[in-house]
Amino acid sequence: MVQKTSVAFIAASWVALGAGTVGFIVGLARAEMLLNEKGYYFTVLMFGLFGVVSLQKSVRDRLENLPVTNIYYGICWFGTILSIALLTIGLINATILPSEKGFYAFAFLLALFGAISVQKNTRDNMALTQSEDINR
Repeated sequence: MVQKTSVAFIAASWVALGAGTVGFIVGLARAEMLLNEKGYYFTVLMFGLFGVVSLQKSVRDRLENLPVTNIYYGICWFGTILSIALLTIGLINATILPSEKGFYAFAFLLALFGAISVQKNTRDNMALTQSEDINR
């Protein structure tokens, strides 16, 4: 039985995704870093967002008894963990202020949380719409 997701949670999820992603990117745009450093952090953010959305989908597919291969499931976990590790290693070695490091870390985590929540809400609403169509 799928429950309808509240409008407040849907809005909070989109705000988290937007605030984390836009904040991270604006921080990069305004940072005094070389372009290759900015590219590294941007790529890690995009990789992380893709990784968590794919992981959330594969976890949900398994819960709903939809086929997901073990290799794909493992790659999703590996990609998610690797993106977090790459950001961590990059920030540890970066020559920026500790407050900037904290900003990037928390913006990254907020963006990942928002992406997972938006994916969950999208999936829940899709399932609810399908069940309503069947009951008509």
